[in-house]
Amino acid sequence: MPDQVMIGNIQIAPATVLAPMAGVTDTVFRRFIRNLGGCGLIMTEFTSADGVLRARDQKAKRYLHFYEDEHPISAQLFGSDPRVMADAARMVEDLGFDLVDLNLGCPAKKVVKCNGGSGLLRDLPAIGKIFEAVRAAIKIPFTVKFRAGWDDENIVCVELAKMAEDCGLCAVALHARTREQGYSGAARWEWITAIKQAVKIPVIGNGDIRTPADACAIVAQTGCDAVMIGRTAPANPWIFRQIEQYNASGRYEEPAEADRYQMIRTYFAMLIEEELPDAVGKMKQFASWFTHGVPGGAGLRKAIYDSKSAPEILARVEEFFEQRLRTASLVITS
Repeated sequence: MPDQVMIGNIQIAPATVLAPMAGVTDTVFRRFIRNLGGCGLIMTEFTSADGVLRARDQKAKRYLHFYEDEHPISAQLFGSDPRVMADAARMVEDLGFDLVDLNLGCPAKKVVKCNGGSGLLRDLPAIGKIFEAVRAAIKIPFTVKFRAGWDDENIVCVELAKMAEDCGLCAVALHARTREQGYSGAARWEWITAIKQAVKIPVIGNGDIRTPADACAIVAQTGCDAVMIGRTAPANPWIFRQIEQYNASGRYEEPAEADRYQMIRTYFAMLIEEELPDAVGKMKQFASWFTHGVPGGAGLRKAIYDSKSAPEILARVEEFFEQRLRTASLVITS
């Protein structure tokens, strides 16, 4: 694993990136990951460029809210109108973000039908116009995250990466699946290799990185300059720190039950402190990830799902783990 990667004038160290994930990478989760250590760059949820420009779009405002301790941070935008994208990118720059990223990877039907996300992969000239408009509008580094193509018969990743480089983008990130695949099947890391051989700007590899060994393997196999972690992070928020440990020593720490308790309690307390309108929903959403592999986790999840308020959920978590830790202590003592 590389110790660092320069994206434009921004140093990313370590060379690991938290992928933008809708409904996941809000300011609470980003700071939570940052505090656990090992993540070089964090990214916002993907945000509608049109929404950014609408003064009353509270969701877009919330998506782009961040704190000083989140730097370096990238804002990811989606949209299909070059002028709107450029204006939104300019606003992102004015807000103090370190980088701006274009989403060409989201496979969701409601995004694709508006010619956003991976829907644009069917129209490379339109992408080129967005690249040019945004690059001309901002001074901060501009990057793009995309899929290999619409389907196996329409693989455009190498051509797209070359176009990004020609238009002055500072890095490209490939999720090595097609839009048709969604999140199924295996990621095709050979497409990352092909891009790395075709461009000189940094290439970030994404897809099927579930363990520290996977992170090192994708770098070894593809030569990519950094790795991006998506769905693994909510299930194992220690993954970035583990990659850093594995890279240094060939070993990494597995969290003990007390660590998992502290992690869940910290995240839920941060949600309450942030006063997010959907804090209860977030807690229930993350409960299935955070309690994965915990003995008796099904009972805890049910207690969380049956709770009506954020403080009640936090109380159920504390009761569950305190009981388990007391039981473990008694077993050890006896």
